[in-house]
Amino acid sequence: MSKIMAPRDMFGKVLLELGEKNKNIFVLNADVSKATKTEDFGQKFPDRFLNVGISEQNMIGIAAGMARTGFIPIASTFACFAPGRCYDQIRQSVSYSNLNVKIISTHPGLAVGADGAIHQSLDDIGLMRALPNFIVLTPSDEIETEKAIIKAIEHDGPVYIRVGRKECPIYFDEKMEFEIGKGYTLREGNDITFIAHGAMVPVIYEASIELEKRGIKARVISMASIKPIDRSAIIKASQETGKIITVEDHFLHGGLYSAVCEVTSSNLPCLVKGIAVMDRFGESGAPDDLYKKYGLTSERVIEEAKKLIL
Repeated sequence: MSKIMAPRDMFGKVLLELGEKNKNIFVLNADVSKATKTEDFGQKFPDRFLNVGISEQNMIGIAAGMARTGFIPIASTFACFAPGRCYDQIRQSVSYSNLNVKIISTHPGLAVGADGAIHQSLDDIGLMRALPNFIVLTPSDEIETEKAIIKAIEHDGPVYIRVGRKECPIYFDEKMEFEIGKGYTLREGNDITFIAHGAMVPVIYEASIELEKRGIKARVISMASIKPIDRSAIIKASQETGKIITVEDHFLHGGLYSAVCEVTSSNLPCLVKGIAVMDRFGESGAPDDLYKKYGLTSERVIEEAKKLIL
């Protein structure tokens, strides 16, 4: 691809393609279709698109009802609103009944930037991975996003996908076969393992390149499938590198760090360091400035890696 596409832009693109092929796809949006990139789907397939307005709880209820009639409803809004504003409806109407509803939310984490703390969803992964029946996916670049959405539509059951707002360097090619429950090793290394998802994959990738210049080889894993998580990749990393650093644009507890620790503690314990937002809310600011202030940078990863290795 000649130009890097933001994951949310890929979401809009692949949605159009899937809509052509599958007439059962029905898109629901809560008054932010321009920002979530579902607007084009609504214009092309107006009979399979509904803007429910600022009514996210109603959107989930409608999606649940549509799933019972054979549609594949895709409910889309910002991550702070789904699951944030409608968790009870997701829990009762979708998760409990194990319905074929896809919740695809954009604008997660500190990357929302100037919109501030109330719009920066830092707990969505923890909320969604706690629910029975749900698959939780958090892809990084445009290709991984495309493949994850396709696989989510193919999957019979509820799926939550966290789609990034910012552009992301491309790490995968079009031949990639995305699998739910699989982590993808982007760089090999036996000194330490870095695991991240979404917008933090470029951070650990850059850190690994810098560390290699200093003779430290870090394994880099893009863990887009948070639930189910790739237990074998984590156990292998624990066995072969003995040290793991997780990085996420999310609260420390409940997300990737917690998921990795659950695997290592019950299989092959090793030292796991989590870099995330530490028990505090975000604030308004430019995304890169917030990442620096909250320690979600390659420099921080390098610093913590050196502490564990040297």
